[in-house]
Amino acid sequence: MTRETHVAIVGAGMGGLAAAAALAAKGFSVTTLEAAARPGGKMREVEVGESAIDAGPTVLTMRWAFDELFDAAGASLSASVGLRRSDRIARHAWSDGSRLDLFSDIERSADAIARFAGAHEAKGYRRFCTRAQAIYETLRDSFICASRPGPLALAARVGVARLPDLIRISPFTTMWRALEGYFADPRLRQLFGRYATYCGSSPFLAPATLMLVAHVEREGVWLVDGGMARLAEAICDLARSRGAEFRFGRRTTRIVVENGRAAGIETDEGERISADAVIWNGDVSALAEAGLGAEAARAVKATPPDARSMSALTWAMRTPVEDFALIRHNVFFSRDYRREFDDVFTRKRLPDAPTVYVCAQDRADADEARDPGRAERLFCLVNAPARALGAPLSQSEVQSCEQAAFRLLRQCGLRIEPDPASTRRTTPEDFARLFPSTNGALYGRATHGWRASFAREGSATRLPGLYLAGGSVHPGPGAPMAALSGRLAAIRVMQDLRSIRRLSQAAMPGGISTRSATTGDTASSSSPL
Repeated sequence: MTRETHVAIVGAGMGGLAAAAALAAKGFSVTTLEAAARPGGKMREVEVGESAIDAGPTVLTMRWAFDELFDAAGASLSASVGLRRSDRIARHAWSDGSRLDLFSDIERSADAIARFAGAHEAKGYRRFCTRAQAIYETLRDSFICASRPGPLALAARVGVARLPDLIRISPFTTMWRALEGYFADPRLRQLFGRYATYCGSSPFLAPATLMLVAHVEREGVWLVDGGMARLAEAICDLARSRGAEFRFGRRTTRIVVENGRAAGIETDEGERISADAVIWNGDVSALAEAGLGAEAARAVKATPPDARSMSALTWAMRTPVEDFALIRHNVFFSRDYRREFDDVFTRKRLPDAPTVYVCAQDRADADEARDPGRAERLFCLVNAPARALGAPLSQSEVQSCEQAAFRLLRQCGLRIEPDPASTRRTTPEDFARLFPSTNGALYGRATHGWRASFAREGSATRLPGLYLAGGSVHPGPGAPMAALSGRLAAIRVMQDLRSIRRLSQAAMPGGISTRSATTGDTASSSSPL
C-alpha cells in the first residue's frame, strides 16, 4: 500500500492507537479523530490540584502485546516508556484483620498462603496455577491473538489432538464453582474470584475460563513510570513518527457510506474526511444506536442492557494515609461477596458492602517507611451497576456507598479522610457521559455464560469498509486486549484493501462490484487502491 490509501480511525483509545501505529508502519495514510484532548480513552488521568492521577487502568499485563506492536513498527517499547516489573502483585485485606500478599513467583505465594490458611490451601493454589496456565496457553493463539472464532472454528484452531485441552478450559462451569474445587477458605475464593471483575463480570456468573486472568497477572505486572497515560502517549508518538495524523478535540458525527461501503467520516465541525476504510474505536453500542448513521447502525448488534458489564464508582484523591502499610495495588474485601454482585447485577444498585480497590500511586511493590502526615495520590474504586444518563444514581445512594467503602477501609486498618477539595469522584453517570451509549459500562459486554465471549463483535462488520477496535469487541476489555483488537483490525483492513485492489486492477473501467472479503456481502467501489 501507499500513502494514497487512507484509513480514518475514530477514537484514540488503546485500540485506535494500536491500529494507527500498525497501519502507519505499513505505509498507510492514517487520520485519527478523538473527541478528548489527549490519547488514551479509558486509560485516562485526572488532575487533582497539581497532581495527575491514573483514573482508568492501573495494572499493565501482557507486556508482550505492546512489545510486538513496537517491534513491528521498527521501534522499542522499553526505549519509549519506563517500565518496572512488580514482584509483588497485590496486598489483600479483610475486616477480621487478616492480610495476604500475592507474588509473581508461585512458591512465594504458596508459602504466604500456607501461613495464611494452611498447607492444604497452598496445595490447592499450586493446582489452581497449573489449571490457569493451561487455559491461557490453550486460548492465547487460538482465541486471544486471532480473529473472533465461533465455537466450531475455535475447536478447529485448537486441533483434534488438543481437544481435551479445550474441554479443560471449563466454559460451562462458573468461576466460583470451579474455585470451590481448589480452595476451602472463602477468603481465597474471594481473592481469586475477583479476577472476573477484570472483565467487568461476576465470579458467580462468569465461566471458569476467566481463571486464565490469574496466570496473565502472575506472568508479569508492570509499573509505568509517570503513570499509565505515558503508555498511551508513547503509542501515539510511535504512530505519529510513522506518519499518522491525530486530531484531538474533534467529534465524529457520521460514518459516510457510498455505494454500500464506508467511505469516510464527518465531524461536528462539518468537515468530511474521505477514506478507503474506517475503524471505529468506541463502544459498539454507539454505532448500533444509529448515532453515526443508519447504515453503520445496521452493521453491528447493540449490547442488550442486561448484558452490559459493570461500571464503577471511583475517587481520585490526594490525602494522608494512616495505620496501614499500602503497596501499589491493594484490595479490601467485603464480608458478603455474593450479595455484592447481586446488588450490582440483579438489583442494579450500588453495593451496601462493597469491596474496595486502592491504588497507591506514589508507592512501589514493597513496604516503605512513610511520613504519616504526608499526602499521597490514591485511586479508589468500587464495583457499580451500569446506569443510563437518564437514570442516575441518587446523591444519597452515592454517599451511602462512599461511607460504606471508607468504613470498610477503617475496619481493615486503613484510615483515609477524603477532603472534598482534593478529591475527584466519578460515578457511573459520569462514565456514561464520557463514553457515549455505554450506560457507564466500562468493559462492553459482561462475560457471563459460555456464549458471551463469542457474542462480541469481531474486527469486521456487516458494512464493507467499516471495522471495529476497542474493549467492547473481540478479544475483550483491558489495555492489552484492546491493543490486540487494534492490531487485528489493522490486519483485516490490510487484507481486505489488498484484495479489493487486486480485483480493481483486473476490472473494467468505470467501477467494480466485488464480494467483500469482510462479510461476503456485495460491495461496490470505483476508486482504485
